[in-house]
Amino acid sequence: MTRDQVWAELLRERVAVYPLPPHGHHPNFVGAKEAATALLAHPQVQAHRCLIVGAERVLYPLRKQALAAGVTLYLPDQKREGWYFRVTDPAGADLKRSRELGEPKLKPERATAAVLACVAVGRAGGRLSKGFGWGHSGLPEFGLPTYTVAHRRMLKDPLPCPPDSWVRLIGLPGEIVECVRNETDSPTS
Repeated sequence: MTRDQVWAELLRERVAVYPLPPHGHHPNFVGAKEAATALLAHPQVQAHRCLIVGAERVLYPLRKQALAAGVTLYLPDQKREGWYFRVTDPAGADLKRSRELGEPKLKPERATAAVLACVAVGRAGGRLSKGFGWGHSGLPEFGLPTYTVAHRRMLKDPLPCPPDSWVRLIGLPGEIVECVRNETDSPTS
């Protein structure tokens, strides 16, 4: 199975939602809001008051909920590589507004975790990105715990190709998967 097959399955099963088709994107999916709610309710995530969150459409509900709960977010600047917008206003969950409401920062100061979108994710925590762009290889330079949200159809064991990065928790609609890596997982991740 490849990324293309994951995208095709999500489309065929009618779980992918706008923007369509999902190919070439971190897919937005039916239940993304519920997956965000489940992830943000987990005690491990609740402990973080400042998060780096990807700019993908699928993460909009998570950004909105986190900001409404008083969590500070760092969103990647889509026009300047390596820059972020520090956002505290809930209206900044919308990327069009984050530019006007956020404060430009070169580093995500005080961020203690990150939430990245995925194309597929394994129960051991291997995360497969769209294969390019921001967050492709996770955020190793910051060394932060990372989390993701996914539809149950995006859970793939084994993954279709080697993971780009690793996550500790997967928020699914209505539930959480706590990732447990075993000895056969990559030692460098």
